[in-house]
Amino acid sequence: MDLISLIIIFALSLFIGYEVITKVPPTLHTPLMSGSNAISGIVIVGAIIIASNANGLLSTILSVFAVILATINVVGGFMVTDRMLAMFKKSKSKE
Repeated sequence: MDLISLIIIFALSLFIGYEVITKVPPTLHTPLMSGSNAISGIVIVGAIIIASNANGLLSTILSVFAVILATINVVGGFMVTDRMLAMFKKSKSKE
């Protein structure tokens, strides 16, 4: 594929992703967040596999950077999900 085709696919995926995300109702946000955390966990495993097979210095640096970013995404996603789920728990009032 040439560069123009790849740019067109990238632009279309950005547009479709934006349209899908903006149409999600708030009640479905928490389950979708948990699903995206699972996908990010798979990305971590893939990045670790690529890091273990890296041949050059640049490949090693980029794959380690991918592992770090995916880990930050998973941890942040779980923190946000936990905070949202805590909002649905009944608060214990002091009597």
